[in-house]
Amino acid sequence: MMARTRSLLWPALVAVLVVLSTGGTALGLGRGENTPLTASDTAAARVGTAATTPGCGKAPTLTSGTHTIQSDGKNRSFILRIPDGYDRNRAYRLVLGFHWLGGTSTDVATGRTVETGTWAYYGLQRLANNSTIFVAPQGLNNGWANTGGEDVTFVDDMLRRIETDLCVDTTQRFALGFSYGAAMSYALACSRATVFRAVAVQSGGQLSGCSGGTQPIAYLGVHGLRDSVLGISGGRAMRDRFVRNNGCTPQNPPEPAQGSLTHRVTAYSGCSAGHPVAWAAFDEGHIAAPQDGAPGDSGSRTWLPGEVWKFFTQFQTSNPPPGTASCRVTSTVSAWNTGLTSNITIANTGTAAIEGWSLGFTLPDGQTITSGWNADYSVASGRVTARNASHNATIAPGASVDIGFQASHTGNTAPPSSYTLNGTACVATGSARK
Repeated sequence: MMARTRSLLWPALVAVLVVLSTGGTALGLGRGENTPLTASDTAAARVGTAATTPGCGKAPTLTSGTHTIQSDGKNRSFILRIPDGYDRNRAYRLVLGFHWLGGTSTDVATGRTVETGTWAYYGLQRLANNSTIFVAPQGLNNGWANTGGEDVTFVDDMLRRIETDLCVDTTQRFALGFSYGAAMSYALACSRATVFRAVAVQSGGQLSGCSGGTQPIAYLGVHGLRDSVLGISGGRAMRDRFVRNNGCTPQNPPEPAQGSLTHRVTAYSGCSAGHPVAWAAFDEGHIAAPQDGAPGDSGSRTWLPGEVWKFFTQFQTSNPPPGTASCRVTSTVSAWNTGLTSNITIANTGTAAIEGWSLGFTLPDGQTITSGWNADYSVASGRVTARNASHNATIAPGASVDIGFQASHTGNTAPPSSYTLNGTACVATGSARK
């Protein structure tokens, strides 16, 4: 059963959420969400070499516990849970769990409102078995209004802080939350679809905005049939945005009968590779840990963490075997003293034309881009994204485009070791010459 302190607050929180749900779609469309991500603007690889962060190989200074950073001129905090036996040379999955309206990061990190420990990080920590770094961000006024995009900016800044210090696989970032936390996860699906691999939106509404909202991302929607706070019709509409974005075959998925106290999970068909959509409907109200056969929340009996974990862990990272990648990237570096140029050829080795492209790669430490050609570059060092110019957006099968950049360096002139094109790992070849 939910903690008594939460049950006393719930009627007031319901009223606030109902008001927000009528006008929340206008939230979060300001400056922050329209600014290029500076934390690691990376494509979420469907199958690819693990894209690692600057924290890999370093002795970490961050520890499990509460941390405070400056973001958008405000003090913002988050709780970090680092796996036991952390290996600085292993790239870890990263999961962000957002709290509900009136909840706290401590509630998420401990699971205390449902079952302490068992329901920590929405029940995922116990399933992860020290394979995952968990983060519980704290919202302003215990919510996620995302005014002017400030909460998305906070996420960007958190990722930068964490990934500078810890070893994270940037193709394995995930977000989930309940109620207002689900709304924040949805906002990230809309505005950071190339940063997060997948989201789980549990009983949410469009309260935190949806800047962008046109790119595909793996999406798990969860909602109660009898939700009187954020109705299931809103959850269906949010789901259907990503049914369209992901190219899935539209359908009205089956849902359990009212009064059955059961749940039904439907995986959509026809979705683009690497962008599944699943829908889990359950016969209950606005609750976070539904169980079959009984009303209310249960940390030990809920089926939901298992479904979320299965959805998140279906995405595995591996090297693309020869002949399976649909792109090839060749780079040639010419270096001198403290500068270099890199000429990059992107070849489409698949059978379909590429309409619009985004090339992701990580520069070696000490390299900083100073200028570039034939592409728009975001972020000058670390994880870089190069997007097509208007004249080279299409790459026909068997064709290629040439781009490049000039950079400064502090001694390491090696080319990037791996590349992703629109989220898919490419075969990479490169050379460096003085």
